[in-house]
Order: sequence, then C-alpha cells, then structure tokens
Amino acid sequence: MNRSCLTTTIIAGAAFGLSAAAALAGPLMDRINAGEAIRIGFANEIPFAYPGPDGSPKGFVNAETLGVLKKMGHENIEAVQTDWGGLIPGLQAGRFDIITGGMNILASRCENIAFSEPMAKIGDAFIVAAGNPKGLTTYVDIKDKGAVMVTGSGYSNIEAAKAAGVEEANIMQVPGPTEILAAVKAGRADAGAGTYFTVKQLADSTGGELEVTDPAALPEDSINWAGIGFRKEDQDFLDAFNAAQKGYLGTPEMMEAVKEYGYGEPTLPGDVTTEWVCANR
Repeated sequence: MNRSCLTTTIIAGAAFGLSAAAALAGPLMDRINAGEAIRIGFANEIPFAYPGPDGSPKGFVNAETLGVLKKMGHENIEAVQTDWGGLIPGLQAGRFDIITGGMNILASRCENIAFSEPMAKIGDAFIVAAGNPKGLTTYVDIKDKGAVMVTGSGYSNIEAAKAAGVEEANIMQVPGPTEILAAVKAGRADAGAGTYFTVKQLADSTGGELEVTDPAALPEDSINWAGIGFRKEDQDFLDAFNAAQKGYLGTPEMMEAVKEYGYGEPTLPGDVTTEWVCANR
C-alpha cells in the first residue's frame, strides 16, 4: 500500500464526543465516489487487528481486508482504533465504514450489522495459572467448579459461557486482552477466555507464569467464524467485497500477507457461509 494514502486516526473514548455532523456518514459508495477514504475500525486485538507503532493497521484481519480492498481498486484507507465494545456502535453511528477487528459472526450481531463471507475459522481457549490447578478446559468445568472467568466486554465467549450454564456473577467483563491478562495474573479470575490466537499470545508473554488450554478440549459448537462487518445499507459494496474476497482468500499472495500473524491453512474458513453461521451461532 502507498503509505501516503494511509491516514491514521486514533480514537479514544473521549473522542467519541465529536460533533453530530462528523459522526454521521452516508453510504460507503457515496463516500468513495466523493473521493473520501474508506475508514476501517478495529480495536487492539493482537494478532487479529491492532495499531502498529505508527498507528498503521496491523494483524491478519487488517492484512486480509486491505488485500481485498486493493484488489477492488481501493487504497485510500483511514485506520480508526477504538475499544472492542465500541466497534458495532461506531459502525452504526458512521464513525467508520468497515469493522476489521476480527469479529466472530454471531446471530445476535447479524441482527445489527452485515458480515462478509467468513475469512477465518476461530477456536476458543483459556489462559490459566501454570499447571492449570483447577483443571479448567471447558466452559462446563468453569460452571461445575464455580470458577471465575474473565473475558472482554462484547466477546462471544460471554454467550458461550452462559450457554454452558456459567452464572453471570462468575463472568468478569473487562475492556480487552490487557485486562484479561492482568485479572488472571492477579488471581481475580481463574481463567481468561478468548480466541486461541489471543490467549496464546497472552500466555506466551508471561514467561511460563500462565499457560493456554487445548482448544480441542472444547466442543465443536465453540468453533466460530470471523468476518468483516459492514452497515446493512452498504450491501452493494459488501457484495463486491465478497466477490473480490472469494478470489483472494487462500491465495499465495494472501497467505504470505498473513503468515507473520500466525494465520495458516488451518485458519481458512472452509465452505461455511455467513448465512449458515448467522443461523447456527
């Protein structure tokens, strides 16, 4: 990408107090036709999507999305960082045009936004104290042992835990990975739940103090598929995005762009469709 075409905007919570005029935006194609940048929104979720030292978009979801957009002829991109919980509200309010945060496709989210076809298959796992003293490998273990689980506000792990019978009082919600790690290290939570990609990165940062559980221990219905989020009124652009993604996903060019983030052949989504995921997750 031509770096001169990349405008980076870092938005903290306070910055959401922008004027109403700035917060509203028309359909994405109208913006593009007017010469405006495509604004991609993401949180700090390593290795999915996160800001580099210069604020540029890093992570395998950003890399894949930028590759698809380039195939479509779009290279005027603006990166917008926010908290995970602000992604869907920010998209709906017109603060950015596309969610590239690595969001799992869920029925509850499909009611509010439109998703691209899946771009990754994602499994869950936990971070626990070294040796996993409470033997927590599934959500049912957390329920049966009355353990406290910490996860990010708005993460799909909340629904998965509740579906397994974990009491809401035993589900601690925090802004994101940094806080998940801190809660488990401090003993405020017995397990930190997230995608395997996220929690492995957290465990690896602790020098052996924490470890990651085996994602294969969780049932098949804990498997999720991540997609790129769009406003529903941008279906015309989404249709074109899906067509371009179909020709890009899994190609040597795409796999080279994402390999530094740990995305490999097992992460490819297979033949599952967004329609199926919205109906079954």
